[in-house]
Amino acid sequence: MDRRQALQRAGLVLGYAISAPVIAGIMNGCKSTPELTYKPVFFTEEQAGLVSEVAAIIIPKTDTPGAKEVGVPAFIDQLIKQCYKKEDQDRFLAGLAEFDEGAKKAYGDAFMDLDPAKQKEYVKKTHDAALDAAKAGTVKDKPFILVAKELTVVGFYTSEEGASKILQYAPVPGAFHGCVPMAEVGKTWAT
Repeated sequence: MDRRQALQRAGLVLGYAISAPVIAGIMNGCKSTPELTYKPVFFTEEQAGLVSEVAAIIIPKTDTPGAKEVGVPAFIDQLIKQCYKKEDQDRFLAGLAEFDEGAKKAYGDAFMDLDPAKQKEYVKKTHDAALDAAKAGTVKDKPFILVAKELTVVGFYTSEEGASKILQYAPVPGAFHGCVPMAEVGKTWAT
């Protein structure tokens, strides 16, 4: 081997040694983040993304639209900004941060960086733990995941799609019949 070949091979080895970590760093930075379908007014973009994903897990898209598709994240954002007191807003944000921190402790990554299966698993795990704590009476305030679930369900069923496609909807339902078998009327009424 002459000097020229030695320098070429040393350059290749050095190039591979330097470029491998650089490429790995670039690829790690290329994780796709879900696009928001609205402009947040209360949350940061990151918080809005987290709320959107949690809502999508609580009411996923199937053959009917899910929470994300009917605008539940924007509903939650507006509701918290316009209707919550400052201390309730702070409590929600603290719960959101604690939820994300819990995902980091449980899985080593932020919630948004987890794969969908682990996200669902974590939501279920925190939901079950929150229900157990609520039943035992060991929590002072309602846990974040239960507040998020409540807001998601309210937002979904008060949306046009939720009220008209999931629930039975008639602008003027007609006469009141107090005792009718469910088999005769079908679904629950939205109005």
